[in-house]
Amino acid sequence: MLKQTEGSRGVADAIALCRPEVICAYPISPQTHIVEALGVMVKSGKLTQCEFVNVESEFAAMSACIGSSAAGARTYTATASQGLLYMAEAVFNASGLGLPIVMTLANRAIGAPINIWNDHGDSMAMRDSGWIQLYAETNQEALDLHIQAFRLAEELSVPVMVCMDGFILTHAYERVDVPTQEQVDAFLPPFRPRQVLDPVKPISIGAMVGPEAFMEVRYLAHAQQEKAVDSIARIGADFQASFGRESGGLLRTYRTEDADIIVVALGSVLGTIEDTVDELRAEGKRVGVVGLTAFRPFPTVALREALGHCSRVIVLEKALAVGVGGIVTADVKASLAGLPVETTTVIAGLGGRPILKTSLRKMFDEASSGALKPMTFLDLNMDAVNREMERVG
Repeated sequence: MLKQTEGSRGVADAIALCRPEVICAYPISPQTHIVEALGVMVKSGKLTQCEFVNVESEFAAMSACIGSSAAGARTYTATASQGLLYMAEAVFNASGLGLPIVMTLANRAIGAPINIWNDHGDSMAMRDSGWIQLYAETNQEALDLHIQAFRLAEELSVPVMVCMDGFILTHAYERVDVPTQEQVDAFLPPFRPRQVLDPVKPISIGAMVGPEAFMEVRYLAHAQQEKAVDSIARIGADFQASFGRESGGLLRTYRTEDADIIVVALGSVLGTIEDTVDELRAEGKRVGVVGLTAFRPFPTVALREALGHCSRVIVLEKALAVGVGGIVTADVKASLAGLPVETTTVIAGLGGRPILKTSLRKMFDEASSGALKPMTFLDLNMDAVNREMERVG
């Protein structure tokens, strides 16, 4: 059913169609509209056989999710920014216990200074937590990825984080195609947990593991992530066959077949980059885009195939590893090891700064002429930076 709706409400509709049994929530912008909508559905009786648990913090939200998932309930939560960092200990526990929790992350900058606008600093801070991370370009894709996330999480018994850009997507009104309950039921089977806390058959989970076994436990988590590469691609293909639209998968290429320069990026900025590429293509410039849907696990083989023929790769990142620079860049470079491809990093959009087509065109022009530095901060106000550096010595 086609519906003009807010991104957050579209995600809430998708979650409801997945028949969650427990939703644990603590509000933090820009995620709040998602759990508000789900709370209304539960209270009104529209979403049945589901318990909505109000908690006192984000740490409590993930802790409650761990308990409900371990007890065998299909479990969901959502958070953003500092909320994700506050629940960090429990985020690692959820993946370490192999619990198939699905969480929406409405990406938002990490303070200080306080900033409520979008970048990817929060999800990147948890990139090694053991959660699968999927990134949505549009609200339609955000809706679709959540349906796939439950199936992926429950097939592998691994938690999945669906990342959608805060405000840019969560609060934007767009037309989306909301599937029917029958369609989702046919795609997403009932939850069959691999492990269940049952007083009749008691087991221990999360027990202490010493040096003699801890490495093996961590390797098994790594092996599940590697297995997820094929699962993400397969479930994405199944989704396309069932719902008639391409959504999900590991990555998406755009006008890359003969491209000399290819940009790699994640999230909603891909739309602006694709528009810029169209303009440059009309001028005869061979440029393209690769959008990463899966960041964890990292699609090394697929990305190498997509980029191996070009001469230069620009990794446009909406997060910064202070003291190092690019985060995604390191994985891209590892994927291209041994190939004659130059890789540069462009940090952009931090704290919600607009990423404009004029700036992207300048970036492409500098890359074409060889003037683009190994690391560039797009639209950085160097006058302001230099004044502050002079002031503090």
